[in-house]
Amino acid sequence: MGTTIVRRWMLRAAAVSTAVSAVVLHAGGSGALAAEPIRIGAVLSVTGSAAFLGDPEAKTLKIYVDEINRKGGLLGRPVQLVLYDDGGDANKARTFATRLVGDNKVIAMVGGTGTGTTLAMMPVFEEAEIPFVSLAGGIEIVEPARPFVFKTPHTDKTACQKVFEDMKLRGFTKIALISGTDGFGKSMRNQCLKVTGDYGISILADESYGPADADMTPQLNKIKNTAGVQAVLNPGFGQGPAIVTRNYAQLGISLPFYQSHGVASKSFIELAGSAAEGVRLPAPALLVADKLAPEDKQKAVVSEYKKTYETATGQPVSTFGGYAFDGIQLLVKAIERAKSVDPRAIRDELEATRDYVGVTGIYTMAPNDHLGLGAESFRMLEIKGGEWVPAAQPR
Repeated sequence: MGTTIVRRWMLRAAAVSTAVSAVVLHAGGSGALAAEPIRIGAVLSVTGSAAFLGDPEAKTLKIYVDEINRKGGLLGRPVQLVLYDDGGDANKARTFATRLVGDNKVIAMVGGTGTGTTLAMMPVFEEAEIPFVSLAGGIEIVEPARPFVFKTPHTDKTACQKVFEDMKLRGFTKIALISGTDGFGKSMRNQCLKVTGDYGISILADESYGPADADMTPQLNKIKNTAGVQAVLNPGFGQGPAIVTRNYAQLGISLPFYQSHGVASKSFIELAGSAAEGVRLPAPALLVADKLAPEDKQKAVVSEYKKTYETATGQPVSTFGGYAFDGIQLLVKAIERAKSVDPRAIRDELEATRDYVGVTGIYTMAPNDHLGLGAESFRMLEIKGGEWVPAAQPR
């Protein structure tokens, strides 16, 4: 069953990304078409093991660039989205980043599905002094802050803090880690280790697995046989966490199980199947849009994005597409405020973002903070009946 689902998602992503290398989207209005286009770049993992992240990101960017152009473009000019598919390969990502700067002459970039591909591309955009809004989770993308690099997802450090807050409330102080060795998994593991002391948590077992591994039962058996473990956390993204979740159930491990925001999409539930029941993770409000209170500041924007995306694609919304929505919106608003396509002026306006209500959270950036989100923008969710629901808290 798991293999069939993975194949279906891969075929779906491949269909969307046919000839995705250099997808160009531009305006339909005759006036806007007469003007020189504003070129925005994107390098995403539309195919490969991270396709269920990159595919909704690509679809989201296309939807909203089309919308911008239907409304007459940006600064009276059409917008072209130049999109490359790196397949999750960091070397390809860097090559495409170089092409965007040298050949395509983009004025900004929204993309970088994974931490590894983002880190490979960052030097290219920093050297060219072109704003780069990443859609990846690793904290090292924005700490320390680099002049031209920003990002929209919460950091892995923030995810660790949210998970540990929940564990503390539930009385868990002795836990195990099983982490992916991909860029995101390694980064989140390291960040979790740095903050465990703040929550009185001890790590009794610390296992890992590779991105291509198809069976994690040996590592999970070690955790199962470690005395005193009260809960397990799996930092990782891509297909690995779904395999871990299935193996976890197969071994009959009954300990509370936490995942990261790196799997916050319906596809994770599909890949993990019934084994996902009861899994907890920190995630943006988008996954529970219909369950938000009317007065919630994010309700309107997350509800509208969910409706727009699902109507356009016929697929359930994911937080990864939401990261792309926030990325393109932050960039467009910065260009509008700058009244210019000068990359440095755009950079300055991105850094000046204040109280932008997005689907991922409410962003306020600063010279030393190129993310602008805190732990309060995370919601602790649980999977019940194959759906996301707000996690119940101890009374």
